[in-house]
Amino acid sequence: MPESPFVDRLGAQLLSAADGVSEVVLPLQPDHMNTWDVAHGGVTMTLADVALAMAARSLAGDGVGVVTVEMKVNFMQPGRGELRATGRVLHRSTTMAYCEGEIRDSEGHFVAKALGTFKYMRRLAVGRGVTQQRLRSDPSAKPGPSDG
Repeated sequence: MPESPFVDRLGAQLLSAADGVSEVVLPLQPDHMNTWDVAHGGVTMTLADVALAMAARSLAGDGVGVVTVEMKVNFMQPGRGELRATGRVLHRSTTMAYCEGEIRDSEGHFVAKALGTFKYMRRLAVGRGVTQQRLRSDPSAKPGPSDG
């Protein structure tokens, strides 16, 4: 899986991603739970996003990644145990991929359904550069005409 500090910290593991299909697994930990002791919705949505994005990326060339343009998740029931997300590309153009996926728990219960659109992009140095460094060191700084 491409380096992503957030996804790494979450503990998601890529099992496969090829030919527009992916599978990602996440053994739930106490930090992943909500107040009802089931998977937090944000964890479920993140896992869906990763699975769909990896399906889309599996059809991209070297140096090309994807960014989420939009995503919708329907929650069917609470997630428990280990969550397993699958994703697949339904349609791909030269610049976009439309994907679907689902998440099931360790007992095979249907936890969530996801649909998303992803834009293919070359990797950018996002978060790097003079503007970002200035904003980090000066929280009151406002973007100027060249900062967009």
